[in-house]
This record gives sequence, C-alpha cells and structure tokens, in this order.
Amino acid sequence: MEIKKVTDSAFRKYGKVVENIDFSGLIRALTEKTPLPADVVYEPSAEVLEAEPVFETVQKKAYGEMPVQIGYCNGHNHKLNALEYHRSSEINVAATDVILLVGHQQDITPEFTYDTSLVEAFLLPKGTAVEVYATTLHYAPCSVGEQGFQVGIILPRGTNYPLEMTHEGWEDRLLAATNKWLIGHPEGGLPEGSHIGLIGENITV
Repeated sequence: MEIKKVTDSAFRKYGKVVENIDFSGLIRALTEKTPLPADVVYEPSAEVLEAEPVFETVQKKAYGEMPVQIGYCNGHNHKLNALEYHRSSEINVAATDVILLVGHQQDITPEFTYDTSLVEAFLLPKGTAVEVYATTLHYAPCSVGEQGFQVGIILPRGTNYPLEMTHEGWEDRLLAATNKWLIGHPEGGLPEGSHIGLIGENITV
C-alpha cells in the first residue's frame, strides 16, 4: 500500500494540517506523562494533557469556543481492524511518527458495509497536528516500523464515552460510544455486538 504524507494534496479531502497553534507542550506531555503499551490504549480525556495551555487555545480557535477534551491513543498497531466516524472533526497531534488509515463516510453502502480497498494511508510526522474531518473514516493509528506511537486526540467534550441507552436499527446499530459510529472487520477483534461491515482485506502496514 502506498503511504503518502498528510502534506500531500491527496489528504485535503480527508483533513488538513493545523497551523498557527503551538502543540509543543502537549507533545512533551504525551511523551513524558502517558503510557506506551505493547498493544493499544485509548483515553478520551486526560488531566495531564488538558492542563497544558494549548487546551484553552484549541477550544477558542480550533473549535470556536465549544468545550473539548484532550485524550490519547498510544501503543503498537499495524492493522486496520475497524473504521469509525463522528459528527465532528477530530484533531490528531503526533508525538511520534504515525500512519493514519482513512476513508470516506460517503462510501459506506446503504447496508452499512465498506470496501477496505478504498482505504488510503498517510504518514503523520512527529510534531504535526491534523484536523480529521467529520466525514473521514478512521480508527486507531498504525505504527511506523516497530516503534510505538503516541497521538493526542482532541474531540468535543463527551465523545467516546459509554452510551446511556440501547440503540437498534438503521445507523443506530453502528453506535459504539457517544458520538462514535463504528464498522468493524471480521478479523478486527471487536467486542461482541459490534457492527461488522468491513469487506475485504484487514489492511496491514
């Protein structure tokens, strides 16, 4: 699979590089204060990250004064496993080099399946932040080589927490958490009850 860079024009339909915001303090905090496990860990909100001055800047500038949360996704991973989307943009801040596997929500079929051959790969270099648009399918980042990855995840406050009620039928059956619609791969190891709709290879990078 060809791996392009997020600075390539091909990424513009999925998101954009975030400029004019200093993420250096957040990157240091990710490196020094968050774990790097052998598998993958995700925390939607981390006090050690939200204590950084950039937290206020992101709320005011990137999200138009809307409340946000800063969490992290860290670990080691080389497979697609699933794709998700939100009703809002997500900002990824790379404390290490990392590969993003992305697609378009518009390519999900009426039966809520998605052909993994449509997925594209992009390198997000260490020290770079990107806005991933709400219509961009994405999931856990992938490692570059054997090194682990550490990525700050910024989303509207309340995203990716447990649901309070049962959701069934139509798109509701994709809801895996608050503001998180998920389509899994049969080989992705998702929890029982997850919607399995990715068709094709469970992409490995």
